[in-house]
Amino acid sequence: MSEPRVTVGQDEAGAGRGEKEAESAPLNQPSNEASRPGQLRLPSGSRLPSAEPSPSPSAEGSGLLSLPWEMVARIASHLPAQCVITVLPQVCHALGNVGKDSTAWQLRACRLTGPRASFPVGPRDGFDWPSACLEMEELITCWTGQGERAAREAEQAEREREVERAQERERDREALAEEGIGEWEEVEEGRPQVDEGIEVEEIGFRVEGVMAVPWDGEELMEEGEMQQDGGGDLPMGVGEGEERQEAAAEAMMEEERDDEQGVLEAIEVEERDDEQGVLEAIEVEERVGVLADRDGQDYIAGPKLGGEGERNGSSCPPSPPPALERLSLPSGHIAEVTSVLLMGGEGAVCASGSRDRNVNLWDLREGGSTGRLLHTLGGQGLFSTHKGWVWCLAARGPLLASGSFDSTVRLWDLGAQGAERGLIRARAAVLCLALPQTDVLLAGTYDKKVSVYDTRVAEPLVKSLRLHKNEVLCLVADEQYILSGSKDRTVVIYDRRAGKTLQKLQLSSYLLSMCYSGSEVWAGDNRGMLHAFSMQAGSVKPLSQFDVGHTSLVTGIHRSPGSLYTCSADRTIKVHLPCAPPRTLCTLHHQAGVNGLSVEAGVLAIASREMEVWRARR
Repeated sequence: MSEPRVTVGQDEAGAGRGEKEAESAPLNQPSNEASRPGQLRLPSGSRLPSAEPSPSPSAEGSGLLSLPWEMVARIASHLPAQCVITVLPQVCHALGNVGKDSTAWQLRACRLTGPRASFPVGPRDGFDWPSACLEMEELITCWTGQGERAAREAEQAEREREVERAQERERDREALAEEGIGEWEEVEEGRPQVDEGIEVEEIGFRVEGVMAVPWDGEELMEEGEMQQDGGGDLPMGVGEGEERQEAAAEAMMEEERDDEQGVLEAIEVEERDDEQGVLEAIEVEERVGVLADRDGQDYIAGPKLGGEGERNGSSCPPSPPPALERLSLPSGHIAEVTSVLLMGGEGAVCASGSRDRNVNLWDLREGGSTGRLLHTLGGQGLFSTHKGWVWCLAARGPLLASGSFDSTVRLWDLGAQGAERGLIRARAAVLCLALPQTDVLLAGTYDKKVSVYDTRVAEPLVKSLRLHKNEVLCLVADEQYILSGSKDRTVVIYDRRAGKTLQKLQLSSYLLSMCYSGSEVWAGDNRGMLHAFSMQAGSVKPLSQFDVGHTSLVTGIHRSPGSLYTCSADRTIKVHLPCAPPRTLCTLHHQAGVNGLSVEAGVLAIASREMEVWRARR
C-alpha cells in the first residue's frame, strides 16, 4: 500500500505525539475549523471498511474536513506506525505552506508548458503563479483536441450532406428510368424505331456503314429488286420479292422485340445494382463515420446516426461530452460582423458591431445553446446606431463605446438598458478605442492621431496627439501609459501624466491587434506573426517574435497570465499557452476571415461573417 498524505489537527483533548508541532504549525483551513481534525488524503485505491457507516457531512466543513475524528483515527490505524509517529506531525505544516511556495508552482508550470518553453515570457517579479497555473490547466482541459472535434463535426456534416445528395440523385434516376420505360412501351405499341446512336449489329441487323435502318417499304423493295436468287442470273420476281421482304420484316420485328425486352431487362438489372450499390455505399459511409468517431479519443458533439452502436454490436460506453459548447446566435445583422465584445464580468452579455452600421446586444445567460438578441442600440431598423461601418468597441463598467467610419464615437449606458449617453465627433474614421477609466476614452483615427476624451463633459476632447505618420490601427492603455500601433510600422509609448512620448519602436511590420496584461504586451501583425514585449516603468522592450501558423493578418489577440487567443484573416482561431514559444492547443477553422475576438471568464466570442461563441458546457 502506498504511503498516503495525511493532514491531522488536534482536537480539544489534544493528547498525543506531535501535539507540540501541530500547535505551532498553522492549518490551511477556516478559523471555525481550528478545533476539528484537519485534512486527510488517501490514494485512489484505498477503501474504508464496508461495515463502517459513511459519516454525514458537516455544515461547517466540506469534503474530507467533514469526517468525524473517530473516522480519521480509524483511517490512521491502517497506516504504518513509523508514518504515524514521524510523518503525521509534519504534514499539516507542509500542506499549509505548499500553496505559498513559488518553486512548486514554477515546477507545475514547466510541466504544463513543456521543458523547452519559457514561462512567463516577461518579467517574473510579482507574477501570479497560482492563477496562471490554474488557468492553464483549465485551458488544456477545455481546448485540447477541440479543433479536431470541430473538424470531424464538419466532416461528418459534409458526409451527411453527400449522402442526402446521393439519395436525391438516386431518386432522380428512378424518375428518369420510369419515364424511359414509358417511352419504350409507346414505341412497342406503335411502329418500331431505332435511335440514330445505336449500332445496327446491337439490334439484329448487319449492314456495314449504316447507323440507322429505315423501315420504309419502298426502300426495301428497291433493295430486293437488286438482289438475285442464289440459283439463277435473272432478277427476282415482284411477288416472290414481296413475300421474302415481308418474311424478313417479320423476322426483323421479332428480333427487335426480343432485343427491346433484353435491353429493358438489362436496364432494370443495372438500376437494381446501382440502387443496391448506393445503399451499400451509404451504409459503409455511415459505419466508417461511426467507427472513426469511436476510435478517436475525442468526442464529436452533435447528433449521431441512430442505431449504429447496436448494429455494430458495440458495448463500449459513450464518451463523455466535451467541456465546451458552441452557441449559435440568431441572425441579428445583415452584413459582416467587424467587432465583438464580452461584458458583464462572466461573459453574460455580448456586444457586436457590424458593417450594417448597427450595434447589437446579446444575452448569453440563457441555459440553452442559443443566445438571445436583447436589442439594437439606438433604436430599431436599418442604420439606427451609426451612419457608417461600426469598426471597434470598448467598455468599462456600465459604459460602452462604439467607434465608426462615420467619424463618431457613441457612448451607451448599459445600466439603463443601453440608452445613449453621449456623442463624440472625431475628425476622421475611428479605427480603435480604449477605455482605461470610466471617464477617460482614447480613440485612434484614420488621420494619424490618438485623441483623449473626458466622457463626463459636453466638450469631451482633452487633447489630440500626433504620434504617428500613418493611421492608428491598435491601441491599449492603463491609467498612466498609452501604447499605440500604426501602419507606419511604429509602436509609441506615451505617458499621460507627464504629457510626453517616452519611446518609439520601429518594427519591420505593422501591428493590427494588441493586448496589454500585467507587464507583458502581445501583438499581432500583418504577416501573421506574434510579437511579445515587456513593459516596465514606461519602457517597452521587444522580447521575441513567434510564428504560430497564421498565414495572414492577425486581427485579434487576447492574453492573460495563463491563456493566449489569436484570430486571423486566414479563417482560423488559435488557442495557446502563453509561453515562449506559444504551445498551440487548438486551431478552429472558420468559413470566412475572422475580424476580431473577445475573451472573458473563459468565454470566447468571434466576429466574422457571423458571430460565434464558445463557452464551458453547462
